[in-house]
Amino acid sequence: MFHDRAQVHVEAGRGGDGGLSFRREKYVPRGGPDGGDGGRGGDVVVVADPTLRDLSSLRRIRVVRAGRGGSGRGSRKHGADGANAEIAVPVGTEVLDAEGRKLADLTAPGARVVVARGGSGGRGNARFATPTRQAPRFAETGLPGEELDLVLRLKLVVDAALAGLPNAGKSSLLRRLSNAKPKVASYPFTTLEPVLGTVEGPDARQLTLVDVPGLIEGAAEGAGLGHEFLAHLERARALVHVIDASAGDLEERFWTIDRELRAYGAGLDTRPQLVVLNKIDLVDAVPAFDVADERIVAVVATSCVTGAGIEELRKTLFELCPTESSAPAADEELPEFLEYRPRPARGPRFRILRTDRGYRVVGTPPPADELEAALRKVGVKPGAAVEVAGEELEWSE
Repeated sequence: MFHDRAQVHVEAGRGGDGGLSFRREKYVPRGGPDGGDGGRGGDVVVVADPTLRDLSSLRRIRVVRAGRGGSGRGSRKHGADGANAEIAVPVGTEVLDAEGRKLADLTAPGARVVVARGGSGGRGNARFATPTRQAPRFAETGLPGEELDLVLRLKLVVDAALAGLPNAGKSSLLRRLSNAKPKVASYPFTTLEPVLGTVEGPDARQLTLVDVPGLIEGAAEGAGLGHEFLAHLERARALVHVIDASAGDLEERFWTIDRELRAYGAGLDTRPQLVVLNKIDLVDAVPAFDVADERIVAVVATSCVTGAGIEELRKTLFELCPTESSAPAADEELPEFLEYRPRPARGPRFRILRTDRGYRVVGTPPPADELEAALRKVGVKPGAAVEVAGEELEWSE
């Protein structure tokens, strides 16, 4: 089954705690503080993998967690950074948050975006030593990493897409033109999910062609899952408009689909169109197609049964989808992805310090439930002393 949607909860790694340690050696009677800093928490990264075709690899994954940073140790040894967690997705995947805001659009192989950043490591007590405070008995705990729900939405990146009413013969055309083997039958909605195929051309050239389920009137408003199907046409360089030549009313069938493309928008109403009059083996003569539209670059009559017009269609496709333009100039940089999510303007309002007796909260204390959750995350134990706003409390479950 083709999966073009996925939801996953991501948690970046928490920073490691700073070390609370003092130098203790036989011939160093006044060894000072030597606790190292904690390591940074791992990030959660989404990567565009060109070997993937859909999001089915994520259908059973609900949570992705990055590694926690290591804690600082004595002798000023810093903790190791936490391991990053990577989510591999197909090229053309959009990353959105739970509110539907676009965070990134991965349109190139190997494109990467950090969707959740790991927390900073806590400073060890060696960092707090001053001439007047030579033996600080506290160290910072690591900050939590970012945490959010992601919605991944795939929009296929292809050279051309087959569009048309149900039972127009799109799947049969895809079988004839490419290496794909979609299901073919003589009833509408045989195709229920997009099917990709590779078309071989002259000079070892190839192009990708996608067959999407048939569109019906009202598809732009979501009828027949139209939104999901139309989304896969957005990144096609050209549209192959397939019309059943044996059904009559060719012009009306053309305008029915064209109205849905216009209503959906996203540039589909301006895309070049190659009109294919299919199933000509069912008529005595190829019917006339009298639509004057500057978007129509060619009209080809075909039969998937007899093979008539198939080679002409293949040749026209390669003319319509020429080789990609040359690489940009050296001073011209094209981004591999567009990132939309603004970064927070300021850090946390409070920090938690680890002391030899428990914990101390510095800064502006948060609400009680938020503070309780933060203390639990740093590993507070029953009986530990927690100092908040100059008042010392004992933690209990």
